[in-house]
Amino acid sequence: MKNIILNTIKENAAQKKKMLAVLLDPENCANAFLENVCDIFTNYAPDFIFVGGSHTTSNIDKLIDRIKSVTKTPVVLFPGNVTQFSDKADAILFLSLLSGRNPEYLIGQHIYSSLFIKNSGIEVIPTAYLLIDGGRISSVEYISNTRPIPYEKDSIALSTAVAGELLGMQLVYLEAGSGAKQPVSEKMIDTVMKGIDVPLIVGGGIKNTDELLTAYNAGADLVVVGNIFEKEPQKIREFIEQVQKLNGVL
Repeated sequence: MKNIILNTIKENAAQKKKMLAVLLDPENCANAFLENVCDIFTNYAPDFIFVGGSHTTSNIDKLIDRIKSVTKTPVVLFPGNVTQFSDKADAILFLSLLSGRNPEYLIGQHIYSSLFIKNSGIEVIPTAYLLIDGGRISSVEYISNTRPIPYEKDSIALSTAVAGELLGMQLVYLEAGSGAKQPVSEKMIDTVMKGIDVPLIVGGGIKNTDELLTAYNAGADLVVVGNIFEKEPQKIREFIEQVQKLNGVL
């Protein structure tokens, strides 16, 4: 199995090239919003498009087909449970919720889905998924019935991330939760980044380009933004242009 997406992330991270992923939840992609987003994607493409949500169970195939009709940007599944799968995607983040203690999201869902995911031939990226307190109960916290790592407990986040790395996971994902009041702190991102040797993803609660830059400057290789785009899809262009400027493209 070729690790095209993972190798791209690793190569960009090694070159200090910052990446942006737009997260689309199929349940929130109504026709008008989806067409607006697709129109933006024809001219402004992020590095990746993540598809998934905490409880999405339908419309994934249809959504991916529509995305791929307008852009060649890789589509990566960001599943909340075993039902959120489509072999139309280019890759799947095989998430293990290491910050929690619910075995269902540490290994249970993975066992249910392992055979059909492997047989599909899709690229699988083992990812250490850490839920961080974002100031409100997130969908991930509610659905998974796990407590997040406290906002200021940088050492716990680091130890958890390193544990994931030692277990062989290829990415570390710090997640404040969709619609978080506060994104993952600059200090926590910096602490985790300095302690791991795999690319670092950060998402949740990022509402403007200042917060985006803060995450990048603290050490995030890839930032995932979704909730704010559901309210203001025109910001996708603004965020993409900011990343291009940061990388010296504009």
